[in-house]
Amino acid sequence: MDAKTERKERETAPAEEARAESRSDQRQRPPGDEKRVENGRGDEQAQDTQANDSAPDGNRPGLIKRHPYIAAIVAILILLVIAAVVIWWINARQYEWTDDAFIDARTVTVGAEIAGRITDVAVTDNQPVEAGAVLLRIDDSDYQASLKQAQAGVVAARADIANVQAQTEAQNAKIDAAEKQVAQAQAALEFARSEDQRNRELLAKGTATQQQAQQAASTLRQDQASLDAANANAEAAKSQVAVLQAQGKSAEAKLRQAEAAENQAKTTLTRTTITAPVAGHATNITAAKGTYAQPGQVLMMFVPNNVWVKANFKETQLDLMRPGQPVDIAIDAYPEKTFHGHVDSVQAGSGTAFSLLPAENATGNFVKVVQRVPVKIVFDQPPGVYLGPGMSVVPTVKVR
Repeated sequence: MDAKTERKERETAPAEEARAESRSDQRQRPPGDEKRVENGRGDEQAQDTQANDSAPDGNRPGLIKRHPYIAAIVAILILLVIAAVVIWWINARQYEWTDDAFIDARTVTVGAEIAGRITDVAVTDNQPVEAGAVLLRIDDSDYQASLKQAQAGVVAARADIANVQAQTEAQNAKIDAAEKQVAQAQAALEFARSEDQRNRELLAKGTATQQQAQQAASTLRQDQASLDAANANAEAAKSQVAVLQAQGKSAEAKLRQAEAAENQAKTTLTRTTITAPVAGHATNITAAKGTYAQPGQVLMMFVPNNVWVKANFKETQLDLMRPGQPVDIAIDAYPEKTFHGHVDSVQAGSGTAFSLLPAENATGNFVKVVQRVPVKIVFDQPPGVYLGPGMSVVPTVKVR
């Protein structure tokens, strides 16, 4: 007989004894009490059934006592989970992170500054180039001719200046000659005055004739006229110098104008060759050989190698964020690598404040929304991998 059969017999034995006692009591009781006995029998059977149902559970040991090792393991696991949650929470308080971040750079729009036909496109799409490398060339034949014309204008202006200088030197020589003529006329006039005075005295004494006195007076008047003419000639020569000086200033102005035109022509000529402003990658190239370029036309885009992370943190995350704090940077394109950087600066204003259509909160149906504030994060070392604007990033800033 197995244990299950024994347990069943033990459970049913009290019920059988109770029924036997009930039958003996029924035989001994009077007939009027049979109904009460039957009612009592039903109650006793219900109690017996309830006792039979509850007896095994009351005698059965608890789950923890029946499986102590499993209970201990479960308790240890619960404690470990609680400890891990506490440690994670303490550690997570030291960091702020966001997935609303991307690689940013100051992309350069490469366009034509002059009009002309494109003769050469020296780069192809996404080609890395160094600073100063040639990107494309525009036909420079017209601009070469303009430069030569400007250079000829400079030569002509310098020749005009030299001519004026030569005329000025010649005029100075004429002035010297005129001044010498004035001195000569002055000496002749003084001699004529002496002769006229002497003849007048001799005529008064009667030792000179009237003709001699008249001749001396005539010579005096002629010499006076010669002196006046010499003075006028000298003044005219000196006034001509002022004219030559004005012509010299005009020639110098024309020279400066010609030199400016030459410099402009040289600058325009250099713009026929478009070079890379910094090291980076040429991308989105729309220029093609033979295309006629117009001033201001976009020919390609240029992405510099210098990139950084623009992370849009919630304004509630900025309480402890400061420039210089270390940052771990996870880039979606390189999941197996972790890059290191630091906070460079926090924008003075939310992103929506500088958008094309900034939010206007002065309305009756205003709903408060947590704003995003751009934070600039720079790499401590060059990443060493290709990174372009718009690539997804998850930065984690250690704020404590």
